[in-house]
Amino acid sequence: MIAAVGYAGVEIFEPALFPLVRLHGLKIVAMQAHAPLEDGLNKRENADRLVMMMSERIKLAEQWSIPNLICFSGNRDGLDDTVGAEVTAEALRRVAKQAEDVGVQLVLETLNSKVDHPGYMGDSTAWCVQVVKMVDSPAVKILYDIYHMQVMEGDIIATIRKYAPYIGHYHTAGVPGRGEIGQQQELNYPAIMRAILETGYDGWVGQEFIPQDDPATALHEAYHLCDVRL
Repeated sequence: MIAAVGYAGVEIFEPALFPLVRLHGLKIVAMQAHAPLEDGLNKRENADRLVMMMSERIKLAEQWSIPNLICFSGNRDGLDDTVGAEVTAEALRRVAKQAEDVGVQLVLETLNSKVDHPGYMGDSTAWCVQVVKMVDSPAVKILYDIYHMQVMEGDIIATIRKYAPYIGHYHTAGVPGRGEIGQQQELNYPAIMRAILETGYDGWVGQEFIPQDDPATALHEAYHLCDVRL
């Protein structure tokens, strides 16, 4: 169904399904670099475990030509944001060179803490960009999730323009509700996609919405809403 609509790739987290994806002529665009997202990179006691997990995922990404590995700050749990940023950067720095050497991006995801992920530290674009700057590697960028950042910040197009050099991947979904991205929600996705293209971005955009009606119809509509290349 996905390939028939026109999609060329999927994000999928289960390696057991990778051969099936390839069988249908699709590229594996992204998978998680570590888990769980709530207990993430911002805690120093997690560093050795997560660095080992990320290192193994980088090897897997190289094997399957997966361009993006999704990383997570973890929840605050009383931790200061400045300290959390420093610790997150420390952990990412330990695997950045390995990712650089094989052409894999580690993308730190922005998630909202208002609705879906209470307590998540990387709930602002600026915080995640701060971490990327501290790591200072071309292999470490942010995953700008349009849905989550509309919930937290709004001002989507201006933010994309401001932080474009630090963005390595995008996710979509409709606001409110995380459903389809058409006219039943508040974001103007054709305008957002044009703004992304204007920055020179030539990577992938992941359709991460949860269909409220027919999934095939939703995927078809989303594909055409986001195809603004002409």
